[in-house]
Amino acid sequence: MRLGIGIGWRPEIADAVEALEGVEWVEAVAENLCADHLPDSLVRLRARGVTVVPHGVALGLGGAERPDPRRLADLAARVELLGAPLVTEHVAFVRAGGPSAGEPALEAGHLLPVPRTWDALDVLCENVRIAQDALPVPLALENIAALVNWPEEELTEGQFLAELVDRTGVRLLIDVANLHTNHVNRGEDPATALDELPVEAIAYVHVAGGVEKDGVWHDTHAHPVTAPVLDVLTELRSRVDPPGVLLERDDDFPPAEELAGELALIRGTLEAARRSGRTSAPGGTAAARTGAGAGTRARTGSRARTGSRSGARERLAGAQSGLLASLVAGAPVPAGFDAERLGVQGRALAAKRAGIVAKVAPELPEILGPGYRAAFLRYAEGRPPASGYRRDALAFAEHLLVAGEPADDAARRRLTHWWQDRAGARPPRRTTRAVRAARAAFTLSANVLRASSGGNR
Repeated sequence: MRLGIGIGWRPEIADAVEALEGVEWVEAVAENLCADHLPDSLVRLRARGVTVVPHGVALGLGGAERPDPRRLADLAARVELLGAPLVTEHVAFVRAGGPSAGEPALEAGHLLPVPRTWDALDVLCENVRIAQDALPVPLALENIAALVNWPEEELTEGQFLAELVDRTGVRLLIDVANLHTNHVNRGEDPATALDELPVEAIAYVHVAGGVEKDGVWHDTHAHPVTAPVLDVLTELRSRVDPPGVLLERDDDFPPAEELAGELALIRGTLEAARRSGRTSAPGGTAAARTGAGAGTRARTGSRARTGSRSGARERLAGAQSGLLASLVAGAPVPAGFDAERLGVQGRALAAKRAGIVAKVAPELPEILGPGYRAAFLRYAEGRPPASGYRRDALAFAEHLLVAGEPADDAARRRLTHWWQDRAGARPPRRTTRAVRAARAAFTLSANVLRASSGGNR
């Protein structure tokens, strides 16, 4: 279906989104919506005939575990509530380990890249089929941005996505900002990726802003859309007329006039590419590119059908657990990875975690003042996220109080009262602290042992 030009709906800009002219559809993060009722703003938008597409971030279809039936059921419920024509998720993993793997469960709090290997592709395709069977509408999957390269990858991004589409019939959500991010961070040419992937399978396109720091592109969704990202959008539009294009903004929300300006810029980019006359019929690709892409898909498909699937989940589980333990639990860097780049990714995850905790528990940065961020990053070093950001906030406060922090008496009293209001009458006793410390040490030791034994094979 034709979606047109849209914008990501977020509670912080709900009024602005409703007032923007020319917005034909919106996308809402599925996990931020209640399963039984919608925010008033989305109710009004739907009453006006504006399509709302739920965008999932927590399934982890690229992970070694099969999709959680409860998460699938929750996502399906939101699809039904919105009357959505499709639902979207990501080619990514977000957790690793757990009882089935015999390892501590770890959550990334972020979308992490799947290795472009035949093992990972086999697992992803099976997970996608499970999700497709559980969801009441078509599924589209988004390519993600990454800071790191997996060692010994066997496919390019375009080949990997082409195989995924060929095997499952899933649609694609192509994020041109992510293609640009991977160009800067991983040296991957966006034009090559677009040549290789089946652009006829595109359901819609994401456009978002970011920023470059010290040679690394950070896909922040908190900065204006840049010219290089619009150049990738032009490249895509030269190959296909996408059914929909959507502006994403997740933080540092600008005034409504700036959002309107960015939407106008996107419209202008698409119109300029259309007028250039390089595009074939809507929904199709240029003949030369179609031929090249079809050849690539035929070759990769042949290799996939002769490959062995035995043990793919187990091998992927070990690899993903090793990477995630290094990023969030202080385990050694798995063999083959760039240690410096993993450090950048780990710090980015910790900073993101600090920002989210500050949002769910705004009293903490208020009590701690300018020292909040540094204190949280020290706490997060080697400590995986707790189960949920509110629990993480409590664990952080508890950590400070046990250590006798903050040094200011008034601030420490305020933090104690905040913790007591939410967790109990007093900070944990010495025995409880010892048990927790032993559990954390065991978790870290298990991660170190597994990583050093070659879990990233």
